[in-house]
Amino acid sequence: MVSVTLVNLLRHCFELSSGSGSLRLKCVDLDGNSVITRNEMQFFYEEQLHRMKCMAQEPVLFEDILCQIVDMIGPKDEGYFTLHDLKGSKLARSVFNILFNLNKFMAFETRDPFLICQYIRLSMEEDAEEASNGSADVWDESLKAPF
Repeated sequence: MVSVTLVNLLRHCFELSSGSGSLRLKCVDLDGNSVITRNEMQFFYEEQLHRMKCMAQEPVLFEDILCQIVDMIGPKDEGYFTLHDLKGSKLARSVFNILFNLNKFMAFETRDPFLICQYIRLSMEEDAEEASNGSADVWDESLKAPF
């Protein structure tokens, strides 16, 4: 088992360095070959499984998580993840939450896609409403002005 102190230290380190994908990769890359393999992810995920069991949560199998991570990142080679793969995905942060931060992982797993879509739709409607309340006149005037 990975020590709880180490996992907490890594989690706080990640939260402090939100933009540092290379630091995150180095923390998970146990053998130092600049790629994250299935075995390295599973090593850290075992601690999450232990925590889920202690909290009487239904554990999520690593195989299911691995499929989800591959879908989220879309690596060039499904056998491992590189820094380039992680930087190319907007969901890379969620991958590290899956491995290190149980609270954020559970929030991610229990999110409601319907509510997310509804929030996006309402935001778009508000933007359209603001545009129709006279702010479009400013844009019309700027389009008529010569360059």
